Amino acid sequence: MVTVGARKALEGEIVEGKNKSNIAKIVNAMDLAEELIGVIETVKSLGEYQKTHKTESHRLLRRLKLLLPLLEEIRDLNSSCPEDCTACLLKLKKAFQTAKKLLKISHGGSKIYLALESESVMVRFHSVYEKMNSALEGMPYDQLGISEEVKEQVELMRNQIKRAKVRNDSQDLELTMDMMVVLSAENDRNADSASIERLANKLGLHTVEDLKAETIAVRKLVKERRGNNAEATQQIMNLLNKFKQFVGMEETNLSDDPAVMPKANEKFGSLAIPHEFLCPITLEIMQDPVIVATGQTYERESIQQWMDSGHCTCPKTGQLLTHTLLAPNFALRNLINQWCEKNNIQLPKKEVASSCEGPSVDADEKMLSLVNNLSSSQLEAQRKAVTKIRMLSKESPENRVMVAKCGGIPPLVQLLSYPDSKIQEHAVTALLNLSIDESNKKLISKENPIPAIIEVLQNGTTGAKENSAAALFSLSMLDENKVKIGFENGIPPLVELLRKGTIRGKKDAVTALFNLTLNNSNKSRAIEAGIVTPLIQILQDKKLDMVDETLSILLLLASHPEGRQELGQLPFIETLVNFIKEGTPKNKECATAVLLELGSNNTNLVLAALQFGVYEHLVEVANTGTDRGQRKANALLQLMSKSEQLFC
Repeated sequence: MVTVGARKALEGEIVEGKNKSNIAKIVNAMDLAEELIGVIETVKSLGEYQKTHKTESHRLLRRLKLLLPLLEEIRDLNSSCPEDCTACLLKLKKAFQTAKKLLKISHGGSKIYLALESESVMVRFHSVYEKMNSALEGMPYDQLGISEEVKEQVELMRNQIKRAKVRNDSQDLELTMDMMVVLSAENDRNADSASIERLANKLGLHTVEDLKAETIAVRKLVKERRGNNAEATQQIMNLLNKFKQFVGMEETNLSDDPAVMPKANEKFGSLAIPHEFLCPITLEIMQDPVIVATGQTYERESIQQWMDSGHCTCPKTGQLLTHTLLAPNFALRNLINQWCEKNNIQLPKKEVASSCEGPSVDADEKMLSLVNNLSSSQLEAQRKAVTKIRMLSKESPENRVMVAKCGGIPPLVQLLSYPDSKIQEHAVTALLNLSIDESNKKLISKENPIPAIIEVLQNGTTGAKENSAAALFSLSMLDENKVKIGFENGIPPLVELLRKGTIRGKKDAVTALFNLTLNNSNKSRAIEAGIVTPLIQILQDKKLDMVDETLSILLLLASHPEGRQELGQLPFIETLVNFIKEGTPKNKECATAVLLELGSNNTNLVLAALQFGVYEHLVEVANTGTDRGQRKANALLQLMSKSEQLFC
């Protein structure tokens, strides 16, 4: 049996089929087959995968498992293997090693990395498939005596791999837009907080425990990259810190801070601290442990700071805290004191609170009074109540929950139709703020607010129109609302806001329209409403700085036949070429993606782009652009090559 070291030394010799005879003499094919079976068994035991690549991970695992019967037959051979078989297995081993690494990343890697670089990861999956297909190409089934059934199974899998295409679904595009919003420089309104919260929920990064695990995963990624891909790494760290800031955790500079445990625990040296002695928020040993409504235990000072900052959920579980009472955990405190005494550890002195305050009944009564005044017969009382609720709903998650708990949502929806422009504006803005909370989003939707919000969008004040667009965006995160907004004719007034609104209004309209056009029927409605012309005008307005967001919508529209007909005009192709020539790296990436989508359905547009001088700039993007930009540029260059051959 060959040693691992000898086998590794030989693996480099199989490229282009060199030195096959030497390999066959030294490397035992049966041992290789056994090793590959071991890899499959290892990845089978990994467990669940992250949401962003769950489907593709299961698909890869299924294809690996399909090769088990072939590998088992090779392992159980009684005679020696042909040289071709050994060479194929060595190639297959390289593919399996890459697959194992990829599945481990999909299982326990950084969730932010997997989402932010989703397309890059998908390309890695398909690279594995190509390696597997190439390795199996020369497998001598007949010489090995492989059963016909196994041979057919392997060949069927190879045909599936050949037909497979790298694809992104609407969920990927939705994540992309959310990340654009969250990473943008502006963060001055609750609509942006809504994007942070929604993105955190989608990625499963909404509790302190989730974020501690993600911090470790990102730290490992930073270490592995060793300064490479610095821009992408910084984006990952920026997103992580935004999520941490949102839940009240301290931000960290991962590239400068390799330690996972806090410095406060260094005094314990190599002594293992029982996990249950550590506060889930600070990871420091607790001196005054208290129990919250969910049954979880925290250091009093840490959880009190958490609640004082406006949070009303349990940091560890993410569950809503039904009350804010903090009950001392005397049993755990005694265990910690005994452990410290036994190990001669002196904890710094801390004052232990002797009592704990309950929730403010007065605050509940005040909120209930405000909600009641929303339905008052006195106009001034209504105005004051809706203005105050708008302000309170912006301040904290706890207030948003309290407004809903006190029955504030139905009267706010009714006020959308009130014949007073200021009351309408305050009501729609309050609903926008309340909709940040996912449960509130569903409660609002039950009150059928969409027709009234669309009415405010058409006829309200400037501020009311902007916040109506943002409210429609927030509510459209529920798929049934995407359909309803389109059916209720909400797209034309959004297009009108896109055409004539303020800068803020246009940005709100773009964000809402992107989300709505993820629904295929809404693409037709948007095109019919004349969306293409104002989008192209926005592309040409440098003051708006909305190129990437606008091109993202145009990419969605280009996937629809009516959209391709509208966009397939020479002036627009020239606009795309100009962005590829002179835009930012992200502009170039997005413009290349749109041109590829259009050109894949109409080769004349590819030739037009060549006439506008795109070729050399496309080559530059293929060599030095963003990861996604490089892939799109290479695909477009291949398409250009085929198109030129057709017209030769």
